[in-house]
Amino acid sequence: MFKHYTMNEVVLPLDMEWKLRENDIAFTINQLVESIPDEAFDGFLRETGHPAYHPRMMMKVILCAYTQSVFSGRKIEALLQDSVRMMWLAQGYEPSYRTINRFRVNPHVKELLRQCFVQFRCQLVEEKLIEEEAIFIDGTKIEANANKFTFVWRKSIGKYSTQLVEKSNQRYEELLDKEIIPSIERENPESLTVDEMTQVVERLDDEVQKYDRKIDASNDVTERKELRVARKEPKQYRKDFRDFVARTQKYQNDMTIFGDRNSYSKTDKDATFMRMKDDYMKNGQLKPGYNVQVATEGQYALAYDVFPNPTDTRTFIPCLDRIAQDFFSLPNYIVADAGYGSEPNYNDVVENRNRIPLITYNQYRKEKQKKHKQDPFNVENWEYNAKDDSFTCPNNQKLPFSHLSNKQDKYGFTRTYRVYECENCSVCPLRAQCTKAKEGSNRKIFFNERWEQQKAYAKQLLSEKETGKIYGRRKIDVEPVFGFLKANLRFYRFSVRGKEKVENEIGFAFMAVNLRKYTASKSLFSMRTQKKDPHHQKTVTRIFFKLHLASYVPASF
Repeated sequence: MFKHYTMNEVVLPLDMEWKLRENDIAFTINQLVESIPDEAFDGFLRETGHPAYHPRMMMKVILCAYTQSVFSGRKIEALLQDSVRMMWLAQGYEPSYRTINRFRVNPHVKELLRQCFVQFRCQLVEEKLIEEEAIFIDGTKIEANANKFTFVWRKSIGKYSTQLVEKSNQRYEELLDKEIIPSIERENPESLTVDEMTQVVERLDDEVQKYDRKIDASNDVTERKELRVARKEPKQYRKDFRDFVARTQKYQNDMTIFGDRNSYSKTDKDATFMRMKDDYMKNGQLKPGYNVQVATEGQYALAYDVFPNPTDTRTFIPCLDRIAQDFFSLPNYIVADAGYGSEPNYNDVVENRNRIPLITYNQYRKEKQKKHKQDPFNVENWEYNAKDDSFTCPNNQKLPFSHLSNKQDKYGFTRTYRVYECENCSVCPLRAQCTKAKEGSNRKIFFNERWEQQKAYAKQLLSEKETGKIYGRRKIDVEPVFGFLKANLRFYRFSVRGKEKVENEIGFAFMAVNLRKYTASKSLFSMRTQKKDPHHQKTVTRIFFKLHLASYVPASF
């Protein structure tokens, strides 16, 4: 005996909500988007044209698709026709893939995503699912939507630009020596500007036109032939200088695109070539990508930012600025790994923000090793005499204070070093083990007093029980978020190009991770509660009976 089944009966349409389970993720998405204030949607209002789909509906649809690991506009469009939860969230509307793609890269969506994260965090705090004593910051690199062979390198552009300057100067001097054109006024005698090269092209063009007029005016074959031969040289120079103008403009444009980066992709000019962990070619090849920074608590992504810079050290301060400005006020403890440990970052957290940095530094673990502590040639193990301000080396030679040295890095940060120098290292039997300085040079110590104080402060914080416990949560708090994003959600590569569009997409992806985790934990809590209920079996039977009645359609006579 089979259950009644026929394709020839008319079935009345039912409310799709009845088809969804009690703790379905669609309800969580609907609740979150509905909590966004109406003012956030004002940017989508327009007075002309056909009425647009409501941004709330579009947000729900895209968020739901991302929770199902669907990132393609065409596949999202297909889900709207197949998925019950998508049908319910869209309430029967079926926007095309073009509409979906245009919406998710709309600049106004950035504000909607910000509101989503703010409202979601408030909900987590209200339900006491997260604490507000600390945030955990880390970054991951995600591949851009660009071909891996479309690289442009700053070093190469600089080399080609130098060669172009030399070649253009040489050609210009040849023009003056051969008296093809008169000299022009130059701003810099070492290189020709684009305007100056354009002037050279115009003067060469006049010379060529003079030859053209003479050729047209002459009827003598021999004379015409001689004029054409004489015209070849200015024509070739004109061609060369037109090429110089185009290449100079291209190199200047390249340097503008670089900014403070060392590379960019021709396909996505905001993407930078970085070393990815998922190196499928196993040859350390650089691939175009973005450095995604996230702040987490309770394994939920609470704030995020995107940088074209591969170095975490330089993304830390702007990331904190973005969090404080757009998402929430910074908590008391800011936790990060050794990739963020630097003098500017410690200064910013302690002095500018008045917060406590639970951040290690590169040599933190190495300094705790027995080998490091017992190394006689390690400066940290040398005896320091505060009375005469000097260090004593393993050969009992003193290194007195010599002078102060200020060094500024390429990003403008200045570090102050106290320099200590040995009086004479030439006859020291331990010289080869102690220093790599050239013959005739003595061993020097560059002591950064502020950095040493910051390291001591970090060691003290991490050694205390309370703060050490908070730092110990870092790996189990922030790392799983990246695991959920890449392993569970299968988000390995961006599908849009440009930093602004990438920010929108990673916002959808992180919120999808949050929604899946929140819904799963909520469902688990509900199951545990029901198991404790003695009437659990009756409740389940009643729910299934109601669903059966709601979906039952009697056979036609």
